Amino acid sequence: MNFTGTIWRPPYEAWSALLQVTAGCTHHKCKFCTLYEDLPFKFRMSPIGEVENDLKELSIISPNALRLFLTGANPFVLSTEKLKTIARLSKQYLPKLTNIGCFARITDITPKSIEELKELRAIGYNRLTIGVETGDDAALSFMNKGYTSNDILVQCQKLEKANIDYNIFYLTGIYGDGKSEIGVENTVKIFNQLQPKIIGASMLTVFETSQLFKEIQLGNWREESEVEKLQELRILIKKLEINTHFSVLGASNAFQFQGKLPSEKQKMLDYIDKIIDKYTEEQLKYYRDNLKSL
Repeated sequence: MNFTGTIWRPPYEAWSALLQVTAGCTHHKCKFCTLYEDLPFKFRMSPIGEVENDLKELSIISPNALRLFLTGANPFVLSTEKLKTIARLSKQYLPKLTNIGCFARITDITPKSIEELKELRAIGYNRLTIGVETGDDAALSFMNKGYTSNDILVQCQKLEKANIDYNIFYLTGIYGDGKSEIGVENTVKIFNQLQPKIIGASMLTVFETSQLFKEIQLGNWREESEVEKLQELRILIKKLEINTHFSVLGASNAFQFQGKLPSEKQKMLDYIDKIIDKYTEEQLKYYRDNLKSL
C-alpha cells in the first residue's frame, strides 16, 4: 500500500479500509494546522495506476470491505469524473463495497453542481467529513480558512439536496481569549440550519511550527484558557437545537465523550461541569502542554 506522510482519519472511520488517492492539502494555509507539514510538497493526486495497485492489495487484505475512506486532506477536490473513476475502480476490486467517504473542504463542494453531487452519491460517495471549524466569520478570516460562514451554509445544504450525508468538525478554542461567547453564538446560527450526522469537536492545540504560534508571539492573538475552552464547548452543546450525534474524541481532547442531541444534551453538559469542578486550570494545561502530536 502506498501512503505518504502521516495518515489522518476521523475516529469513526476506524473500521473503514483506507486508500490513498491524494496527499497533502490544496489549501494548506490554515494558521493552526500542522497536520501535513511532514510532506515535501503541498498537494498531489496519486497516479491512477498506483491507486489500482493499492486496490489490488486491498482486495487481498480487506476483500469484504463495505466502506472505503480516501486519505488526504481533501480528496473531494478532485473533479467529478476523477471521483467517479476511483469509485468504479474501487468497486471492481472490492465487490462488497457500499459507500466511500473522505475529508472535504467547503471549497471542494463549491464547483460541483447539485446534479454532479447526485451522480457521486449514486456511485457511492456518502458521509463526507468537513473541517468547517466554526461558523464565525471573524475566526474563519483570521485563521485563513478560505471561506465564509455563508459558504458553509450554502455548500452543506447542497450536499443535503443531493442526499449526501456529512459530518463536520468544530475546533474548540478557535476564537481566542475572551471571544468564545460571541463566536459560539455566530456558529450555532449556522449549525442549527444544517443537518450533519455527526459534529466532532477537537480542541485547539497550538504547536510551535504553526503560523498561529507566530501570531501569538507577535501579540496578535491570545489563546483561550483550558477552562474557557470547556465553557465554550458547553455553550455550543447547550445551544445546538438539531438532531445529531455530538462527538468529543481524538487526542486533542483530554476528556472524551459523546452523545445524541438533543436527547443526551443534559448528560454531556453535566459531564463538562464535573470536569470544570474537579480539575484546575494548571492540571488541564499540563495535558495540553505535554501533547506532542494529534
